[in-house]
This record gives sequence, structure tokens and C-alpha cells, in this order.
Amino acid sequence: MEHIQANAELAVRTMLKTFAAQNDPDSHAPLFRVQADDFMDNGSRINLNVTINKRNGDARFDFSGTGAEVYGNINAPPSITKSAIIYSLRCMLAQDIPLNEGCLVPVDLYIEPNSLLSPSPAAGVVGGNVLTSQRIVDVILKAFRACGASQGDMNNLTFGDGTFGYYETIAGGAGAGPDWHGRSGVHTHMTNTRITDPEVLERRYPVILRQFRLRPASGGKGTYNGGDGVVREIEFLRPLMVSILSERRVLAPYGLFGGASGKTGRNEIIRKQRDASFLVQNLGGKNSVSVSAGDSIKIFTPGGGGYGSPPSLQH
Repeated sequence: MEHIQANAELAVRTMLKTFAAQNDPDSHAPLFRVQADDFMDNGSRINLNVTINKRNGDARFDFSGTGAEVYGNINAPPSITKSAIIYSLRCMLAQDIPLNEGCLVPVDLYIEPNSLLSPSPAAGVVGGNVLTSQRIVDVILKAFRACGASQGDMNNLTFGDGTFGYYETIAGGAGAGPDWHGRSGVHTHMTNTRITDPEVLERRYPVILRQFRLRPASGGKGTYNGGDGVVREIEFLRPLMVSILSERRVLAPYGLFGGASGKTGRNEIIRKQRDASFLVQNLGGKNSVSVSAGDSIKIFTPGGGGYGSPPSLQH
């Protein structure tokens, strides 16, 4: 285990020094700095300054300038930020290594207290793991210019009543990189759940899955295109309570180096009227509603950002 951790530390230090050398080749300064930021849909900023020691591969991840703790549930305790850092570092390594604590040995982490990423003990944090974590990864990968933003979301859908509860997360588009197109209709970054098969869903729950398909042209265009999101529509067969906890409904997943942003997501409730017509309502990113038999929820998940200027703009 000591060897595995020492190897992970060496791999991360090598990656950090290589990144600094490639992006600051003519400077004799011992330190190299990069900065990136992004915003949650409510306007909360996540800001990151990375300072790399080009000689030994140490790095300071400083989240000063990140927004204050919010009155809501998207605050993220420091453990979430550490998890996002170790995940991102491992993704950027040129070799495949076991995930372990050695990756964090070169990293000095600073987060301002009472901020979005280090909230007070009484803060709501349920959305920090499933939403804010995705944005932290986007910011880290943006700082290292690794790839366009992925959907930045897990599209957390729940429904039920006093007798049952159901929860799923829904796929979207992955960001494109220096030599690859983003994948379409996949869970991105640290999301690792598999969705229920349609046959099982309809057999066990009072719902009909009306559609589950890719969302064409939702990925950002570029030299390499971002992946497309999906469309998922579920009709309810009896009165239920439905909740959605999602992001990237306001601010689009960014592209890099001229790549276009992916499309934002959208959540709709489709209510059946007495005259058999339908009323479509935008739920916003985070909401809970009561539905009746015949009502549906339709979720459009975000696409990924593109990388590099689209071919039509290169001439």
C-alpha cells in the first residue's frame, strides 16, 4: 500500500510539473499559476486559483473568492471538494493507477470558512454531493484546460407517495477534449448510478415511460463536439409527489478554445386538462409538485461543451 500511494504521489507531481512546463515554457519563475471560475444557477461563484511549484510538483488549490454559504441545500462540505480534486487529478494522469490518497499528497487545499464549499454545521448540503460537486470538477478541469464542461448535473428525479418512493439520476452530455468528441447520453464525472430498465420501471411503479432518447444538437459545436443530452418523459398513473433537483438550467456548460457551449437543461410538467388538452409548465431547476393521473414530467438534460473552433470558423 505504501508503494501504491508513493506511485500515485509521483504520478500527480509529474503531471503537475509537465502541465506547468508546457504552459509556461520560457519563464524561469519557480511558480506557475492558473485560475478558473464558474457559477451555479443561483449565481454562486466557485473560484479556483492553482499555484504549481515547477521544481517539486507541489500545488496549492485555493478556493478564495468562492461565494458565501447559501440559504438552500447546495452547500458542499470540504470532503466533497477533496473528492472532486482527487477525481480530477486522476482523470488527467497519463497512466492508469488505483484511486488512493497518495494523489493528494502534493496538494495543499484552502477553502474560506462559511463559504459555499465550507459551510457552517447547520447548512443544508444534500445538493452539494449531487450538484455542486459537478461544478467543482468543471472548474478544476477548466483551470487545467483539459476539456469542455460536461452536463454539470445529475438530474435528480424523485416521485412517490405514502406507500413508496423512487429515485433516479439521468444522463446528459459529456464535454469534448483536445482529441475527442464528448459522449452523448452518459453519466458524467463522479456520477455512477445506472438507470432502471423501462420494463422494470413500468412493472413496479404507477408510471409509463413515454420517451427516453438523445436530445439532438444539444452538445456544443467545435473542432470536437460536446455530447448530446437526453429527453426523458414519464407519465404518472395516479396522484403522486414529484421532485426535481438539477443544475445547468440557467448557465450553459462552457466550451473551450472557441468551442460552443452545450445547451442548458429544462424541466417541464405537462398537466392533463379536463378537455383532454395539455398545459405545459416550466418547473425550473429545483422544485416539488403534486401531480394527478395523466400528468407527465419531461426532462431535457444539458449537453456538453465543445472544444476548439468549429470547422466552419477555422478558415
